[in-house]
Amino acid sequence: MNTQSLTERLHAIRDANDWRQFHSPKNLAMAASVEMAELVEIFQWLSESQSRALPADKLEHAGQEIGDIVLYLLLLCAELGLDMDTVVRAKLAHSETRFAR
Repeated sequence: MNTQSLTERLHAIRDANDWRQFHSPKNLAMAASVEMAELVEIFQWLSESQSRALPADKLEHAGQEIGDIVLYLLLLCAELGLDMDTVVRAKLAHSETRFAR
């Protein structure tokens, strides 16, 4: 995934719609949280086995919500001056060290 290219495309959409005024870090974090809640709602009341075997329509819906979350996080990284690839790799390296057996 080329996060720089994705961020550029997101900024083009943002700028064409004059949304930058709304894209503060606070608002983007809250928007990502709302999208996460929408993802959680898909799984609400499902058993463990049902959650692992979503029907096609729910699986597609889950993918859309995951996409929304990732896009908001890309925008948030850009607003904070963070590189998504760098922060994800750093966190993964930290987890590998912390949880290595």
